[in-house]
Amino acid sequence: MEKEKSILSDESNIRPPATQVGVLGWTKKNLFDGPWNTALTLLILFFLWKVIPPLINWFFIESRWASTSAECYAADGACWSIITYNIRFIIFGLFPPHLQWRPLTAMLLLAGMLFYSRDRRHWGKGLGYAWAVALFVMGLLMKGGLFGLAPVESTQWSGLPLTLMLSVFGMVAAYPLGVMLALGRRSRMPAIKSLSVVYIEMIRGVPLISLLFMSSVMFPLFLPEGITINKILRAQVAIILFTAAYIAEVVRGGLQAISRGQYEAAESLGLNYYQQMRLIILPQALKIVIPPTVGILISAFKDTSLVVIIALYDLLKTTQSVLSNPKWMGFSAEAYIFIALIYFICCYAMASYSRRLERELGANT
Repeated sequence: MEKEKSILSDESNIRPPATQVGVLGWTKKNLFDGPWNTALTLLILFFLWKVIPPLINWFFIESRWASTSAECYAADGACWSIITYNIRFIIFGLFPPHLQWRPLTAMLLLAGMLFYSRDRRHWGKGLGYAWAVALFVMGLLMKGGLFGLAPVESTQWSGLPLTLMLSVFGMVAAYPLGVMLALGRRSRMPAIKSLSVVYIEMIRGVPLISLLFMSSVMFPLFLPEGITINKILRAQVAIILFTAAYIAEVVRGGLQAISRGQYEAAESLGLNYYQQMRLIILPQALKIVIPPTVGILISAFKDTSLVVIIALYDLLKTTQSVLSNPKWMGFSAEAYIFIALIYFICCYAMASYSRRLERELGANT
């Protein structure tokens, strides 16, 4: 009996081979499990060995950060000096250099309000008043003309402030318009439903570039003589109308996902149409469509770069202007990597917030 116990205790103390557990076990199971996996792993490792060291050498080791353009041409690495020497023009564009503290303050204020608003505990009337004051201050900083601030024409608004203005205000205005269009398309009133369908299908049937051209070239021809509308405002309206049409279809999908029982329950409580939508139907529908809605908003943010075709000096246009300088020609890769990093940070922040909002609302359960 004692002999059997000793045998069992010895067997229980036996551990699996080191090649089957831990890092070695995971590596063998996932990377070298069979001839095909082994060959594929070796091929990928060879590719990374050929690509990553030269990239590191180009990005960091042989790069130039504060040298002249002539020194950059003589070097083998990246010329980040194109960013450091032209950062103010890339970010602020045509805004007067001695007044560039104003758009910088406006951008910091916008970033601060967005960061504060991301917490749902702050949502309320107080936040609405705070946004109203912040928008007034941002507009005052950009435009000037009051409280001793020198006026700045909107034609000089450019660079990153213009990109953020077109994207943020475009998304904020397009979302409620898209929700109303979705409700209109599901309306029982034939006139409202028809108008909503015509608008959505017509806008979704043309590219954003065509709307921007219409707002920049064709629309002024229909205005009475002597009346002009700011080009930035026209581009902003085109972006809002375009984005709203896509949001409308996403929200309509969320409304269709709500069961008929929810509508009947709302009606049994004696709620009118407005109360049904505000208290019961829309909260559920909008929670369902958070992922596709954020996808559309991210696309809208990136599509604002298309205003470059109507000669608006957004972030992309100011970068292209720097590249047109003969001193910095040939360093387009470094410049576009820089602005791509800015777009990536903004888009990643939006995606991260949407995932957090999904978890808080339980939309992923």
